[in-house]
Amino acid sequence: MRFRRKPAASTLSGPVVDSTVDIDAFARAVDPVRLDEKQFVQLIDVLDMLGRVGTGIELAAMRTDTFVWFVSRASAAQLEHLMEHPHLRTVVFGEIFRRMGEHLDPVKAATLNAVVHWRLSGGAGPGGYDRFETVIENGTCRSGQSPTADARVTLTLAPTDFLRAVTGSVNVAMLFMRGKVKVKGDIAFAAGLINYFDLPRP
Repeated sequence: MRFRRKPAASTLSGPVVDSTVDIDAFARAVDPVRLDEKQFVQLIDVLDMLGRVGTGIELAAMRTDTFVWFVSRASAAQLEHLMEHPHLRTVVFGEIFRRMGEHLDPVKAATLNAVVHWRLSGGAGPGGYDRFETVIENGTCRSGQSPTADARVTLTLAPTDFLRAVTGSVNVAMLFMRGKVKVKGDIAFAAGLINYFDLPRP
């Protein structure tokens, strides 16, 4: 199955540089299951460094289906260690929100106009949260870190739960039932939010 790739509408990530290295094959060959927590964080750190110096070997060059698979293969402990690294935490969040912009389903979201505010615990922002805003309108989706409008819903959750939810590693409904997600605003919309995106499943 092929997934659409639309131009990103996010302010969280830079341009993707072409590379002759097959980053998808590399990621699947490495497989986070083979790594311990420290090695997993080091791998993400190296990929980020290589991307910043312009090699084209970077997370941003990875296909979304590979990125989703890669995150889903990581253990909760690996993700928790990754989220303790302030810079890499921002890098991974940026990738998630950028890819959400690419994978909004334009048919399902054709008449949807909504603003979602995210509060991810353990961050460096006010109150100890990293804060993001996602704006869906006119069949497009863009995200950023600065709020631009009142939210239809504000979602507060742990970063590891956020990563596992958007990559299909955990059932979103179960997170709600277990109180892992705090919702302020339109609860019904929040529960079905993931359905507006065609993000691949691992």
